[in-house]
Amino acid sequence: MKRKEKFISRLDFSEYLSVFSWRYGSKDMRVIFGEKHKYELWRKIWVALAKAQFKAKLVSKRELDDLVRNQNKINISRIFEIEKETKHDVVAAIREYAEEAKIGGGKIHLGATSMDITDNTDVLKIKEALIIIEERLKKVLKEFKEKIECYADVPCLGLTHLQPAEPTTVGYRLAFYAQDLLNDLKFLEFVQKNLRGKGMKGAVGTGASYQRGIEKAVMESLGLKAFLISSQVYPRKIDYWLLAMLAGIGSSLAKFSADLRILQSPMLGEWSEPLTEKQVGSSAMPFKRNPINAEKICSLARYLLFLTPVALENNSLSYLERTLDDSANRRIIIPEAFLTAEEILITAEKLINGLVINEDKIRDNLRQYAPFAAMEMTLIDAVKQGADRQKAHEAIRKRAMKAWEAVQRGEKNPLPDEFLKVKKHLGQAPTRARKCAKMIEICLRQ
Repeated sequence: MKRKEKFISRLDFSEYLSVFSWRYGSKDMRVIFGEKHKYELWRKIWVALAKAQFKAKLVSKRELDDLVRNQNKINISRIFEIEKETKHDVVAAIREYAEEAKIGGGKIHLGATSMDITDNTDVLKIKEALIIIEERLKKVLKEFKEKIECYADVPCLGLTHLQPAEPTTVGYRLAFYAQDLLNDLKFLEFVQKNLRGKGMKGAVGTGASYQRGIEKAVMESLGLKAFLISSQVYPRKIDYWLLAMLAGIGSSLAKFSADLRILQSPMLGEWSEPLTEKQVGSSAMPFKRNPINAEKICSLARYLLFLTPVALENNSLSYLERTLDDSANRRIIIPEAFLTAEEILITAEKLINGLVINEDKIRDNLRQYAPFAAMEMTLIDAVKQGADRQKAHEAIRKRAMKAWEAVQRGEKNPLPDEFLKVKKHLGQAPTRARKCAKMIEICLRQ
């Protein structure tokens, strides 16, 4: 926390700052998508290209050594200064590098087009960012696993249409969210497995400006696989997969958070967020215990979801070998999708870790409404003893409606106390919840 406070103290708040610059996400994620790291990766690719071209006798040893020697001497202010004149960020960075590397500078970017550099850089950043998201997702799953195991057998009232239904268990309900996140993890692994760079293929993807073997050497140096086919850019369908996966994580945790908000309402009062000692719920109403973290997750997930269509349109509306109308929005949607998803995961981990389960309130709700659920067992027993199912259903329904009216008046449920039978009506919920926890455990070991 002290590191964050120190970082914030250095910011100038007199002009607009993105909330992702300081409020949401981690420093590690911000560094990945920072300008400095971008230029470092551009230099890395240019040096990798020069090394491959040295082997092809297109760059001399002296030129290569000069490029390597000056690789980390980056003057970002100078790049911006040159870009004001050139109106081209890659050209500006090439010229700034050449000013430092006066011997090898004339060979920087030989045979390349801008997207050979920037697209491969984007994929390198995405690879790094996916590692962080994977680690955070697994931490959230670990928290769910522990809670599922703890509450696998604890019966609670199920709600359908936000109305009392049959009983379930707290652990089984938690397993529902965890199962979604396990599927999100599989999708993440799919994206990682299928992630490719553009490669070194030139202006329209044919590789005509490169000698044979250059692309292979460069990509091996970068630790990336390349698409067999690309235009001037790598297939933008990959960006859609990426953002859909991140949005999926947001959606899964928004579902959990929305349900928590319902369960935290005083009328139910079964779950609640952890509350810090000095936390203020409302500036006007001091008694308030608002589910602020769950609400934040829902809010950020809503934003994250609507980044995905932008990536889909970038894919479908990139005409022929490429147009530039994806460039500006990709500078926003990819970093912000990662930072948003990361903030959701950071918040969720803390929330689940400190989740308060009010078992007394859960039992109270069951005592009041479980007898209604027990009526299904009564119906089944009646039919087993020879009763007409339809007539029995109608007789039980009439009795249930009268009991419901009494409950609405605030009276004790007049139906026979069937609370002790609830555990017999949980089906396989406890067993399946534990199986889900075991699946998470196996996944986390891999």
